[in-house]
Amino acid sequence: MRMLVQASIDTERSNAVVAAGKMPESVEQMLSILKPEAAYFYPLHGRRGFTMVVDIADEADLIPLVEPLWTEMGADVEVVPCLTAQELQAGLARFAAQS
Repeated sequence: MRMLVQASIDTERSNAVVAAGKMPESVEQMLSILKPEAAYFYPLHGRRGFTMVVDIADEADLIPLVEPLWTEMGADVEVVPCLTAQELQAGLARFAAQS
């Protein structure tokens, strides 16, 4: 299932990563693990933030995806299922057929 992952990263922890010169490596590692179909980075509530759209085959796959964000970056993380317009239309058609 496609999921929208939004994270707001702890500034103090991420400042230490930036100061150590490891932010590019951390971002690259995160992208290689999450394999997003889209990724956007921006300020969020005064902190470093990002939104990624990822495809999760099994709900248990969420754990290795988000745990490092909590344990290594002190991030606030939200994961929300999301649909394309075509998937929404298919779901609405199924709903209409049941009614």
